[in-house]
Amino acid sequence: MDFLTLFAVYVAVVLTCIVLVCKYSGQQQTPFSIFFSSVGKVVAPFTPKWLQRFSQWTLHRLFHQRNNMFIYLHILLEGAVYAEFTYEVFGFCREMDTTLPSLSVPYVLLTIKTFFFYLCIRRDPGTVTKKKIAGQLSIYPYDRRLFHPGVSCETCQLIKPARSKHCRVCNRCVQRFDHHCVWVNNCIGAQNTRYFLLYLLSVCAMAGDIAVLTGDMLFHAVLRSGLLRASYVDEYGQQQAAGPLFVVQHLFLTFPRIVFMLGFLVFVFFLLAGYALFHCYLALVNQTSNEWYKSRGYVCQHCHPTATADHLCSPAPDHSKRYYYSRGLLRNLEEIFIPPQPVQKKDN
Repeated sequence: MDFLTLFAVYVAVVLTCIVLVCKYSGQQQTPFSIFFSSVGKVVAPFTPKWLQRFSQWTLHRLFHQRNNMFIYLHILLEGAVYAEFTYEVFGFCREMDTTLPSLSVPYVLLTIKTFFFYLCIRRDPGTVTKKKIAGQLSIYPYDRRLFHPGVSCETCQLIKPARSKHCRVCNRCVQRFDHHCVWVNNCIGAQNTRYFLLYLLSVCAMAGDIAVLTGDMLFHAVLRSGLLRASYVDEYGQQQAAGPLFVVQHLFLTFPRIVFMLGFLVFVFFLLAGYALFHCYLALVNQTSNEWYKSRGYVCQHCHPTATADHLCSPAPDHSKRYYYSRGLLRNLEEIFIPPQPVQKKDN
């Protein structure tokens, strides 16, 4: 049972990290920042300068500059899951009389997910430009709490429309800015939020469907093996009935790659399902991630390294204006899936 104990510790650590990330996301002081800052101070005197500069450059390149690293990682993980599903799980499921239409669903979902994934990467999120600025300024009114009229972007040298934000990673202002997603190497804004939402839902459906098929295969493997009626002799020489832990250990030893794939899929499903539900909630109330964080007084330390809070924003939540842009459930969804288009300025 030592292997199961180690695996249980691993799962507990991963779940704890997820809880901490969700709890402290967007806050200035987190257990992660305090821990890494303390470790950095201890390790710095013993670390070569070139290694420190390389580490800082790597982190900056990964998280503060546009790059395709996470797109490649996404494709690699997805390819590994589908290779294992096709190579092992698919054959076992066919032996257990699982229908071909059921086994085809993951591949259909993969096609749908890839389509929305591509649109998230390639579609413009709603960049604020000189040609579109007049039309973009008229789309949303300023709430005079999070967004104020007459404020210009110091980098783009353009007046910032309501609900827009300058992305330091993409180096542009984005209309109805939600966040910058490293997994698609693009900002999520007015013109591609619908694709991002459908992408999240399709990934959840894909992970959930493969997990269900894999779990069903393992369940039928246990039934066919007769383990539930089996017994074993323990270390004291006593005959014991095979309980759940014995069955799980047997599955680990018999199907190690399939069990680890199932664990990974369950982890991804619950993580992304929570994230997808959060974005569904934001869509229903017509709010963005940026507005959700700013309404609670949180501020990105990379974008505002010296500020404790945005001086234009009230750090204390104002519940009367939190859903300022909400226009009702149906109209909020219509705005997501049929976003208002700015009228471009005609050249003279």
